Amino acid sequence: LDKMAESDDICTGEPSAKRKRLFPKELRAMLHGFGDDPNPYKETVDLVEDLIVQFVQEMTLKAASVGVKGRVRLEDIVFLIRKQPKKYARVKDLLTMNEELRKARSAFKEDDPESINI
Repeated sequence: LDKMAESDDICTGEPSAKRKRLFPKELRAMLHGFGDDPNPYKETVDLVEDLIVQFVQEMTLKAASVGVKGRVRLEDIVFLIRKQPKKYARVKDLLTMNEELRKARSAFKEDDPESINI
């Protein structure tokens, strides 16, 4: 854990402790939802955020080198996690849910009475 606290951000090179925190409020809610205290320690939230940011940066860099150079596509991310069954299943679930929501929004827009001109 100490190594993570002292590590540098992969993209910017700045120490993670000095980096602007992107979503502490959301992480506090998530931690509480997973059984942590309603007001977790700031250090815990910062560590979780550092781990998430590091994971996203590493996956993005790997995905950029897998497919079309310099470009990250959804298929590249799916390709990278294909051998990790839990992550792969979760991504498939989220993609399916996203598609269902997109279709529902599309159907709702078509059925919207305000869009009908009389």
